[in-house]
Amino acid sequence: MRLTKKQWIQVAVSLIVAIWIFWFLYKDISFDSLLEALSHTSLFWFGLSILVSLIGFWVRAWRWKLLIDAGESEKTKTIHTFWALMIGYLANLLVPRAGEVVRCGVLTKTEDRQMGKLLGTVILERTFDLLFMVSIIFLAFLLEKDLFVRLFSDLVSLDSLKGKIFQYLPLLIGGLIVAMIFVYLVFLKYKDSNLFRKIRHFLRDLVNGVISLKKVDNQLGFWSSSVFIWFTYYLMLMFMAWAIPSTASLSLSSMLMVMVMGSIGMIAPVQGGIGTFHALVAFILMAYGLSNEEGKIFAVIIHGSQVLTMIVLGLIALFFFFKITAKKESKTS
Repeated sequence: MRLTKKQWIQVAVSLIVAIWIFWFLYKDISFDSLLEALSHTSLFWFGLSILVSLIGFWVRAWRWKLLIDAGESEKTKTIHTFWALMIGYLANLLVPRAGEVVRCGVLTKTEDRQMGKLLGTVILERTFDLLFMVSIIFLAFLLEKDLFVRLFSDLVSLDSLKGKIFQYLPLLIGGLIVAMIFVYLVFLKYKDSNLFRKIRHFLRDLVNGVISLKKVDNQLGFWSSSVFIWFTYYLMLMFMAWAIPSTASLSLSSMLMVMVMGSIGMIAPVQGGIGTFHALVAFILMAYGLSNEEGKIFAVIIHGSQVLTMIVLGLIALFFFFKITAKKESKTS
């Protein structure tokens, strides 16, 4: 995937922002403190956390395969979707959000699939991930409602917020109506433009992805794997918390909150969630009584272990990708 000059500037800006956030967070944390925490880390739970994340990657690749194979007579190899997924993760560490396109491009080379349908399955996959994340946020709110209310009330006065909502509600409703009319008029005027054609193509791919979900033979496998993927995220965090003495006593529900904050941090348009993941995870851990240093050290250990795992697997995946494509080219030549 080739980037334009403007896209390279966007990548550079996002990387600079990520590095700046990371530096700002960790400028007061000594490297000796990190080494001290690592020296007391349980290798058993640390290794188990990595193992669970590997299982999660494989299950995600298998779920993607179910969507790709929907309505197709020729089945996709799970190992190929796994390699494509890991190369996609590697690309995300370089260019934010590029991994979704890259993994589709990899699979078009190894499995001769249509790019349009692959993108549709990825859109659908990400849509379901978003719905599951919203559900988990709601579950975390139910389990940790007091913490939510306390944090929110520290940031915003609830009484003044209610007053402002009632005061500006008519203006808000009127603004929404005007905005809807404006969008409709713009659509009528520019419906044949390149922008709206791209939007229609995007919606068409999304519809094709939804249709592919209906055609999935293994419906139980798709839905159970979707739940299991998020369960592996939770276990990975939980095992890593048990590996580090300062977080070993955290409750199960508090780790759910850590997962929520970490997931939100990974959504940010920076390479691999660098900085944003660390900031949000450290913030919520301090809300549970950990010190500033303990929260930041936990965040950098869990994030660093995942990034290193993705880099290693991504490089291995690249090796097999080149090997597979070279073999296919030699057969056709």
